[in-house]
Order: sequence, then structure tokens, then C-alpha cells
Amino acid sequence: QVQLVASGGGLVQAGGSLRLSCAASGRTFSSYVMGWFRQAPGKSREFVAAMRRSASSEVYADSVKGRFTISRDNTKNTVYLQMNSLKPEDTAIYYCAADSIGRSIATPSAYAYWGQGTQVTVSS
Repeated sequence: QVQLVASGGGLVQAGGSLRLSCAASGRTFSSYVMGWFRQAPGKSREFVAAMRRSASSEVYADSVKGRFTISRDNTKNTVYLQMNSLKPEDTAIYYCAADSIGRSIATPSAYAYWGQGTQVTVSS
């Protein structure tokens, strides 16, 4: 069982930056695939970024590539999402997710564990 707690959301102007954090419980954090998803009002949950167990294994949605960076600190059981050059269309609730298998890391249904979400609002 893994529990995830996301934090770091807030209100920022377009062009600004935020860093989201997701703290995980459990002693096997380093073995989990970690992902970030987002959901805007009236829209389905969409993939943002994911990271497999090993380094240099990040995957990004085209809409955030070059602006967002996912990273993890296995000593702190934490995964991060650094968001730069934010746009109003990035406004959403951001969720972190974890899975021990990670067969389809861009698909929400592939993740067994979810955090509670943190609101990100980007004003124009």
C-alpha cells in the first residue's frame, strides 16, 4: 500500500513557475513508476509526465515538453514536478500517481495509487 500527498499548487501569473511535490509512504518508493496527471473543469484527466525507476526515463506530454520537468528523490520518497513558463491552459488540479508495474505510464488506469490533488491556477 502506498499513500501519496501532493502539495505546492497555487495561483501564479502566466510565465511564472511552480514546483509541485508528492510525498509517498512506503519503503519501496524507488521501485515505483511515478506519474503526474491533471484535470481541468469539464475535462477528463490527462497525462502530464512520468518517470520510471531508472534515471533518464522521463516521459512528457507534448503540451508540457520543454517547460515541465519531473524528478524524484528516492532518499526522501518524493517526486517533483517543476513547472516553468506556465500558461493559463495549464490551470487544473494536478494529481500524482504511483504504480509498481507501469505498463502504460501515460494512462490513468495503469496507476494503482493516487494522491489527493493540488490546484494550480495560472492567470493571464
